[in-house]
Amino acid sequence: MPYDNLSDLPDAVKDNLPKHAQEIFRAAFNSASEQYDDESRWFATAWAAVENV
Repeated sequence: MPYDNLSDLPDAVKDNLPKHAQEIFRAAFNSASEQYDDESRWFATAWAAVENV
């Protein structure tokens, strides 16, 4: 389930990341959701993208 808006992100993301990092998380998560079938991989990809900024 891709996230359409930053307000749709999980609280763990919204409460712990600044807006720019949330945007990176959302973009990476949505991209991963199109490429992989495993939701845990979507989250791992998104967090890795934020960590590498």
